[in-house]
Amino acid sequence: MIQYGSDDITELKFVSFQPSLERRDNQWVDIELVPELWKGTPVPDGIHELTIYVIVTTGGQIAQIVPYDEGCDCEFQFTVSEKEQITAYILSEDIQARIRNLSSPI
Repeated sequence: MIQYGSDDITELKFVSFQPSLERRDNQWVDIELVPELWKGTPVPDGIHELTIYVIVTTGGQIAQIVPYDEGCDCEFQFTVSEKEQITAYILSEDIQARIRNLSSPI
């Protein structure tokens, strides 16, 4: 993670995610991920309760990945490697199937 205005970089390694998906409208699905971090990965000072907010289309394409602290936008951003880990999870067949099921007409 990179804190805005800082040169320090902390590289998080995710072990797993607990997802919560919610269809916002006919175009977007909001996904909140509660990550489990590899035990050797330190969370940067200033982050108390990390969650990840991902916005995808109803077709499963990622539009945005944002770190949250205690449920709110924070002054950190993810590194390329962290985004790659999150993207791989969102593009996994399990999550893509859940997005499709959620996006199906009722």
